[in-house]
Amino acid sequence: MLDKLFMHYYYETMNFKVFYYLKTIKKNMEVKNMSLVKIKRYCQITLPSPIRKKFNLEEGDYLEIEEKEGNIVLRPVQVVQKEQLYFYSKEWQVDEAEADKDIAAGKMLGPFDNVDDFAKAMKS
Repeated sequence: MLDKLFMHYYYETMNFKVFYYLKTIKKNMEVKNMSLVKIKRYCQITLPSPIRKKFNLEEGDYLEIEEKEGNIVLRPVQVVQKEQLYFYSKEWQVDEAEADKDIAAGKMLGPFDNVDDFAKAMKS
C-alpha cells in the first residue's frame, strides 16, 4: 500500500509550536515537498531557494496573491507598461504570427541600402 509516509504534524505545547515531518508516498500519487517559512517584520516572507530557482524569480519580480479554497496562492506575473499593452492585444499577436510566417516563407522585401530602393520595391 504505502511505500513511504509523508505527513505534517503540528501541535502546541506551552507556547511552543512544534512541527514534525514524515515522508509519505502512495503509489501513483505525486508527492509535494513542503517548506516552512516564517512571517517576519512587516509581514514579509522569504521564498525558499528551490522555488525561486524553479520559477526564475529574482528580487524586484512581482507575484500575484489570492486566497483560494482556504489556501494562499502566489503566482508569478509580468508587469507591462501602459505604452506596451498594444503588443499583447489579440489583434497584434495575430498580425505578428502572420508576419513570422511570411518571413519564414521568404515573403519579404529588403533590406535596402537607401530610401530610393525601398520606394521602388513598394511600387512594384
